[in-house]
Amino acid sequence: MNRVISLTFALLLALLATGGAKAQSKEFEAGKNLHIYYNVLQMLQQGYVDSVSVDKLVKTSIDRMLASLDPYTEYLPDEQKEELELMTTASYGGVGSIIKKVDSLGVLITEPYAGSPAVKYGLEPGDIILKIDDTDVKGLNATECSNRMKGQPDTQVKFLVKKGRTGEVKEILLTRERIQIDNLSYYGILENNIGYIKLDGFTVGLAKNFRKRFNELKERGAQKLIIDLRGNGGGIMDESVGILSTLLPKGTKVLSQMGRDSSSLVLYKTMEEPVDTLMPVMVLVNSASASASEILSGALQDLDRATIVGTRTYGKGLVQTTASTGYNGYLKFTTAKYYIPSGRCVQAIDYSNRNEDGSVGYIPDSLKRAFKTASGRTVYDGGGIEPDHTLKVERYSRPLYSLIMNDVVGDFAIEYYKRHTQIAPAEEFELTDAEYDEFVKFASGREFDQRSTAEIEFEKVLKSAQEEALYNHYKSEFDALQSKLKNSKEQVLRLLKEEVKPVIEQEIVAKYYYTFGRMASIIKSDKLLQQAIEKF
Repeated sequence: MNRVISLTFALLLALLATGGAKAQSKEFEAGKNLHIYYNVLQMLQQGYVDSVSVDKLVKTSIDRMLASLDPYTEYLPDEQKEELELMTTASYGGVGSIIKKVDSLGVLITEPYAGSPAVKYGLEPGDIILKIDDTDVKGLNATECSNRMKGQPDTQVKFLVKKGRTGEVKEILLTRERIQIDNLSYYGILENNIGYIKLDGFTVGLAKNFRKRFNELKERGAQKLIIDLRGNGGGIMDESVGILSTLLPKGTKVLSQMGRDSSSLVLYKTMEEPVDTLMPVMVLVNSASASASEILSGALQDLDRATIVGTRTYGKGLVQTTASTGYNGYLKFTTAKYYIPSGRCVQAIDYSNRNEDGSVGYIPDSLKRAFKTASGRTVYDGGGIEPDHTLKVERYSRPLYSLIMNDVVGDFAIEYYKRHTQIAPAEEFELTDAEYDEFVKFASGREFDQRSTAEIEFEKVLKSAQEEALYNHYKSEFDALQSKLKNSKEQVLRLLKEEVKPVIEQEIVAKYYYTFGRMASIIKSDKLLQQAIEKF
């Protein structure tokens, strides 16, 4: 490696002798700092008090370097290559199931994908994989189990499985397939002949899928269309342009991107004949709608083709390019910014000014610039897409969030599946009061945090009060309020029945009817969607 460094410097000196001063300076600085970096790495490897991993040190240094640029530039080593593929294609080679590693049991099948090898070969929610290709899974972590289950399509993998419903232990030989994760999880006709399409990610083939489903909805009598982009973190920009081609006249300018200077300007226009340019369209967004979702919703807003409803979007308007670094590694780095038809950029002005979920935080009016839509309406930049109609988003309560994160709801759904061979159609299924009582009993014996936000905040106030002299004077009042706020798990579950019950139903439905069924169940209790329908 020293010889390589020396050779590099020899070449840099040659450049200094023959090239322009500015270029020479840049090349020399790069070479100098690389030499310093190599020397530091070598000293640590040879003389540091503890043994060090060169790979780990280099990865850490690269990550810290890229973190100083923007939140989306990152290095992906060889072991994350599959992650990159999944981001762009939403596909992988495997058996097609969501799993959970249970240390005392094995690999629990929680939710197979519709039409996957897992379903074809009889794997069901609640089944436990004991061995993968004769390897006992108890000694493996979740990632290791997942990696062993994945593989090239048309290759085989052998499982030793304990059936959830019967307890029977049997050997199953599966042939892996190319698993395609849904990028369009649901479409259908809602009330008042409103077509509805839920988009989950802008991966390869989404635009084609959208055009197909939109045509189907029109044939079924849809007179209006809702496109749901809530929670959609984006993906491939070309797929967003493809969807715009379905709704706008051919040749419409919908997007531009620019890098360091004007010479890098690239314009994007719709390339296909549209399906419908007149049907009223509404787009649902929230703080997790990002990147390609913002291009789609922002372009439709700028061109007055759709009404945007929900909350301000995430605020990511940067173009990422992926390039090989050698040794099977990849660099995903920012090369340009996106600009939607009005000329505004959806990228947040300040990377650091973010909410807890990463979305755009408060933007002072002084930092916003006004732009005009095609019809002359005023819209603003500053970060993300601001909806035409802002709707209040209902969030999970702390106890419900804890129930979900601790797998209490999911585990109950699996137990329910084991006891019931069939249920009502997804759109009709409801838990009875007696079945909800079963859940209360089940959940009361599980670990989850039943404290409300009010109780958490009160505990903070109480702690502060205890540090002051006046606490003892008001102790009885504090004790009385604390007693009122404190509830048992059972009490909390009964108080939150109207909030918790639909989530349990959605999880159960997914065990029988997969992702499409889950969405059908979600729609029944989606209050924001109902608000949007009322405004349509």
